[in-house]
Amino acid sequence: MKITELLSPENIRQGVSFSSKKRLFESIAHFVEEQILAEQGEQACFECLFEREKLGNSGLRNGIAMPKAKIPVTVSDKAIAVFMQLDNPIDYDAFDGKPVDLIFALLIPENQCETYIPVLASLMEKLTDKNVLKQLRSAKSADEIWQVFEITDQSETTLEEVKE
Repeated sequence: MKITELLSPENIRQGVSFSSKKRLFESIAHFVEEQILAEQGEQACFECLFEREKLGNSGLRNGIAMPKAKIPVTVSDKAIAVFMQLDNPIDYDAFDGKPVDLIFALLIPENQCETYIPVLASLMEKLTDKNVLKQLRSAKSADEIWQVFEITDQSETTLEEVKE
């Protein structure tokens, strides 16, 4: 699955700041609630993100994190992705010890989790590519970030065509 099939341009935030992982999760949950207009969606999303993070840190490496969580179908019946480029890196307790400045959050309806296992693996591969990370960090607007994802998706399509 392509990044641009999961993420919409409206769900990209560039140049935002948070003091902690908890504040980041609160912001993601608030943003999701605004997008889907679901009452109690914010608290449910925050709790799902926080509880999932307790099971294992979502910091990948090289300053990117991919928090993910199952959300109740009552909150949303489709996956919701949010990308954030932070102004200042935050301590995230990532495996490599580096602070995080790029966030790709993915909230998946609880009845669709199995479907997204291969998607998560593909996303992790794309989002840890050093060239992609460099481009995401140098992007000066949400539009530029979207363009990076479009190019990344085009590269994937080209590779799939070569394999066939």
